[in-house]
Amino acid sequence: MKYALSTLVGATALAISLIGSPAMAEDAGIIVYNAQHETLTKAWAEGFTKETGIKVTVRNGGDSDFSNQIVAEGTSSPADVFLTENSPAMALVESAGLFAPVDADTLAQVPQDYQPASGKWVGVAARSTVFAYNKTKLTADQLPKSMLDLADPSWKGRWAASPSGADFQAIVSALLQLEGEAATADWLKAMKTNFTAYKGNSMVMKAVNAGEIEGGVIYHYYYFGDQAKTGENSKNVELHYFKNQDPGAFVSISGGGVLASSKHPKEAQAFLKWVTGKGGQDVLKTGDSFEYAVGKGAESNPKLVPLADLQAPKVDATTLNSKKVTDLMTAAGLL
Repeated sequence: MKYALSTLVGATALAISLIGSPAMAEDAGIIVYNAQHETLTKAWAEGFTKETGIKVTVRNGGDSDFSNQIVAEGTSSPADVFLTENSPAMALVESAGLFAPVDADTLAQVPQDYQPASGKWVGVAARSTVFAYNKTKLTADQLPKSMLDLADPSWKGRWAASPSGADFQAIVSALLQLEGEAATADWLKAMKTNFTAYKGNSMVMKAVNAGEIEGGVIYHYYYFGDQAKTGENSKNVELHYFKNQDPGAFVSISGGGVLASSKHPKEAQAFLKWVTGKGGQDVLKTGDSFEYAVGKGAESNPKLVPLADLQAPKVDATTLNSKKVTDLMTAAGLL
């Protein structure tokens, strides 16, 4: 049997085509709704297809867009697999009862800290919350000890974030779980007074680098990705890790799940097993996404602060409430 690999050009879809498979030749193979980085999932799809011969079609979008779409599609969704950047989107689909249980062999590849107790989805990667700051404007002793300190009037006009993005909303979801609704509402109200809004974490870092703002709450990989290229947007930037189980030390789990309505459940489960296994996790170590590998025994890019050293707070990913977060952020005037 001969296989041919081809790419379907387009902003919203990537097709890795297989010739000669009677079972899957008439359709798109397994369809992945992908809210992860496009280049990362492309590498995963290509590696999986090369090893197994199973065709993969990737449709790219955002966490909240796809999770709401899957809920709207219900059992009629054409998707076989859903991949996210942050876990609130996984929790939404799980709460709608639309995931099939992940195969036990796959769950066994990932530590329990990076999967829900339900076994309905599994962590595929992770990212750390950081405070990116301009090292020409702030010294180590001037940095906030906690993310909660950014609500203090002394930080007015000095920090930034991208509140409309799923990344920041996931951070607020963790804050809500850890500190409760009243404390979160108060922090968001103070944030509205103190911070400057930018569209996207990369723009936050760029503004910090340019000295427009002293610091910003983002995820770690924006810095490492820029450093691996020209460093043009991060040459004046350093990362501050809050640690100490602080809400600002939140580690967000990127999830993967198989839809209960999948037309190719065996192949979909095989894809998730490959992504969480050595092949998929090695892509995280050697690729340019700079996200953390979460598989047992898997190594992340050596430039990253080890996951174990982040001292992240314990957060139940299944109860991160994206709807409540957007309600609270809207009430605070942030959305």
